[in-house]
This record gives sequence, structure tokens and C-alpha cells, in this order.
Amino acid sequence: MNASRLTQTVAVAGQISLDQVPQIAAAGYKVLVNNRPDGEEPGQPSSVQVEAAAIEAGLEYHYLPVTASNFPGPGAGQMAALFADASRPLFAFCRSGTRCANLWVATRPPEERPGAQAHAMALGYDLGMAARVQD
Repeated sequence: MNASRLTQTVAVAGQISLDQVPQIAAAGYKVLVNNRPDGEEPGQPSSVQVEAAAIEAGLEYHYLPVTASNFPGPGAGQMAALFADASRPLFAFCRSGTRCANLWVATRPPEERPGAQAHAMALGYDLGMAARVQD
């Protein structure tokens, strides 16, 4: 699994396998967020499957799917709160990690956004979705 650390307590990645869920828990994460819609690509594990693996591994699980067309999605406020809770390290995934990184940037307070953008861009993320979000 190729994860990118956005902060000390937030990491994002592309699609994970069910076998990787216990590794995420072992790495110290407490919250697993799935930002990928079910059925986006053949063969991806369903949210129900990921949730079962997360619960088994002792992780809190949230299914907050978002697409480029509905970004930042109806769960943006919940994502902002989850990202901001440093007491519960968070691991979020989507197809490539890009939507997750865009959500992180878009949900930062305005004064933090320039630094967040610079960091995410340095990690190689295209922030086109976050750029569409106004304060």
C-alpha cells in the first residue's frame, strides 16, 4: 500500500485491499474512511466488505463517497471534522488518493489552505477539485 502522509495523523492512499485493513490498524490509525463509491471499478471491495474488515481490525469506519462531479460531496462537513480530530489518526482512501487529498485541502480553514495545497502538490496530487471550492 502506497500511502501519503498529509499530517502526522492523516494519511491518504489509493484503493486498499481487505488484507491491508489490519496493517492500517497496526500502523496506529483509528479511523478508516472510504471516499470511493461502490462499483466505481470492477473488482474493488464493496463498502460493506471494507466495513466488516475495519470492525474486525478495531477501526472506526466511515463511508463518505465522493466523485469529481459532486465534489466535495454531502459528507464534506463530516470529513472536515474527522480530518481535524488529531486524537484519532485517520486513513482515507479512494481510487488513487487524489479525491482524499482534495477533500483534505478543501476542508482546511482558509488560513491553512495555502500550506495544505503546497504540501499536497509536493506529494504529486492534482488539486483541481479543491480549487473549485470557494470559502
